[in-house]
Amino acid sequence: MQRYIIRRVGEAVLALFVLSIIIFLMVRLTGDPALLMLPPDAGLEALEDLRRSMGVDKPLIVQYGKFIGDYAQGSFGESLRSKTPVSDLIKDRLPNSVKLIGAAFLIVILISIPLGVLSAVYKGTWIDTVSTGIAVLGQAIPVFWLGMLLIQLFTVQLGWLPSSGMGGIKHYIMPAFSLGFFTVAAITRLLRSSLLEALDSEYIKMARIKGISEFKVVWKHGLRNSLISVITLGGIYIAILITLGILVEVVFAWPGMGRLLFQGIVFRDFPVVQAVVMISAGIVITSSLLVDITYAYLDPRIRLQ
Repeated sequence: MQRYIIRRVGEAVLALFVLSIIIFLMVRLTGDPALLMLPPDAGLEALEDLRRSMGVDKPLIVQYGKFIGDYAQGSFGESLRSKTPVSDLIKDRLPNSVKLIGAAFLIVILISIPLGVLSAVYKGTWIDTVSTGIAVLGQAIPVFWLGMLLIQLFTVQLGWLPSSGMGGIKHYIMPAFSLGFFTVAAITRLLRSSLLEALDSEYIKMARIKGISEFKVVWKHGLRNSLISVITLGGIYIAILITLGILVEVVFAWPGMGRLLFQGIVFRDFPVVQAVVMISAGIVITSSLLVDITYAYLDPRIRLQ
C-alpha cells in the first residue's frame, strides 16, 4: 500500500511540474503586459523601463527559474498590475470560492440523492422520466448560460434575487444552483443505476423476505451500499466544480478565485494567473489522489495496477 501511495504522490508532483511549464508558457503567449499598462503614445524607452521593472525583459528560462524559486519558498510573487503580493489577493478570494463551492455541493446533495432514489424506486414511471429528464438537461446546459437565464428570470423579470456580488443567503442561490446543477445531473444518474443494481442483489431480497419495511430496505440497506460510487464521483466532481466556478464567478461577479483569474488574464497579470491555476490544479490533483487512495483501501486489487 505504501508503494502505491508513494507512486501516486510522485505522479501528482510530476503532473504539477509539467503543468507549471505549460501555464508559464501559455500566459506569455497572450502578449506583453507592459503594452496594456502604458498609454499608446508612450515611447520605447518608457516601455523598456516598465518591462525591466516587471522582470519580463529577461530570458524565459530566467523568468521560469524565478517562478519556481518563488513557489519553492512559498511565495507567489507580486501582481504586475496592483503591485500587491499575490498571496494576499488569494487570501482574500479563496475563502469566497470555497463558500460558493460548499453551497453548490450542499444543493447537489439535497437534490441529487432524493432524485436518484425516487428515480430508482419508481423505475419506468413519470417520476423516473422527470428525474432522468432533469439529469440530461443538467448535463446539456452550459453553466454560464444557465446563470444568465436565472439572472433574466429572477433578477430582471421578478426582482427576487440579486444578480451579482456576495452578501446574504440570497446572493448564494443563483450562483450555487448554476454551479451545482451539472453535478446534480451526473450524481442523480449514477445513484439511480447504482441503487437499481443494489435493489436487485441477494441481500436486499433477503431483507424483504425477513419482512423489513420497504423504506428501510431502500434508504438504509440499498442506499448505503450505493453511496460508495457516488462518494467517489463526488470527490472527482469537486475538482470539476472548481473549474466551472470560474465561469459562474464571472457571470455573477462573485469575488472569488475564478474572477481573479479572469481579471489576471484580461490584464496579462502573469503571477496572478500562474498562482490561481497552480492552486486550482493542486486542489484538483490532491482530490484525485485522495480518491485513488480511498479506492485502493476499498479494493486491494487496485494497488497492484
